[in-house]
Amino acid sequence: MIVRDGAATLEKALGSLSRFDDVVVYDNGSKDGSQSLARGFANVRLIEGHFDGFGPTKNRAASLAKHDWVLILDADEALEPDLVDALLSSPLDENAVYLLNFKAFYRDQQVKHCGWNNQKIRRLYNREVTGFTSAHVHENIEVDGLQIQAFKGGSVLHFSYLSMSDFIAKVDRYSTLYAQSNRGKKTSSPAKAVLSGLYSFFRTYVLKRGVLDGHVGLVIAFSHMATNFYKYMKLYEANRDRHLGRK
Repeated sequence: MIVRDGAATLEKALGSLSRFDDVVVYDNGSKDGSQSLARGFANVRLIEGHFDGFGPTKNRAASLAKHDWVLILDADEALEPDLVDALLSSPLDENAVYLLNFKAFYRDQQVKHCGWNNQKIRRLYNREVTGFTSAHVHENIEVDGLQIQAFKGGSVLHFSYLSMSDFIAKVDRYSTLYAQSNRGKKTSSPAKAVLSGLYSFFRTYVLKRGVLDGHVGLVIAFSHMATNFYKYMKLYEANRDRHLGRK
């Protein structure tokens, strides 16, 4: 688990992992007391280091684990008891990467639409066989030559946003990381930013039926729109600065 300022949900996340003998928490600059919370769990090893993108940082954290089978979680994710039971008892295939089922929440409300409902995400793998890509954002576990299997038995509960301010903060952070990692590699324009943002809103709110999630669906759709708009505008500015010789 890589953590930065995850105190609001970290205790819930680590509490759900109490039956595992080795939990690595890799903290990269928390200022909200996350480190103290992590130290309160006997099965947790707290390691502090720098952040250089999600893919590379997750690989660094995984390399510190005692076991080759690695389950990667975020500080705002907790395991259902049924999933813990299955993880501790099910045989695993070294030539497979496993998809875990996710249930997403905004505050105490489960989001059942917006493309967030029952997502299947790669999270369980053998580090001797594969690892995460080097992407700074939108990282994923490499699956070349491997099987992708759905892991059965419970879900990961994702408490991704506790307030609207969380949406705003993540929009800024993720759009900046996208622009930094794609500067000089991908092209962008104001028109692309506008069109991408508008389509993202339409896809989330209408095609993925976010409207059925009430005001939460509206907030999520607008957040998706803002993320796409700002990531392409920031990339546009970054490419212009590069062309003009600015840092």
